[in-house]
Amino acid sequence: MIPEKLQEILKQDGVVAIATLGQDGPHMVNTWNSYIRISPEGRLLIPAGYMNHTEANVAFNPEVLITVGSSKVQGLHGPGAGFLIKGSAAFITSGPDFEQLKATFSWLRATLAVTPESVTQTW
Repeated sequence: MIPEKLQEILKQDGVVAIATLGQDGPHMVNTWNSYIRISPEGRLLIPAGYMNHTEANVAFNPEVLITVGSSKVQGLHGPGAGFLIKGSAAFITSGPDFEQLKATFSWLRATLAVTPESVTQTW
């Protein structure tokens, strides 16, 4: 379910925006493209150092929106490609998905695991 073009973007430098909705309304947090890993099952695995507000929102409402892009990847109409990912998220603190990221990111306290429901190239 993870398109090859998105996998190419995740290898580039760039900022990822993660939007959640909690009791107090919407919240955004950022990470880096190159921090995201893809599990064998197709989940996006994102290291969480802080993301406390995001975690509280996900406990209230697991739906997330993620945008990711890179100017270095060919897009639909020229240089630059981006995606909108809609999915369901959970914070995990043990198991293989957590351990995979902990091996690379010693500072993480949890893994934000996102199961994509739709992945749409936007540009």
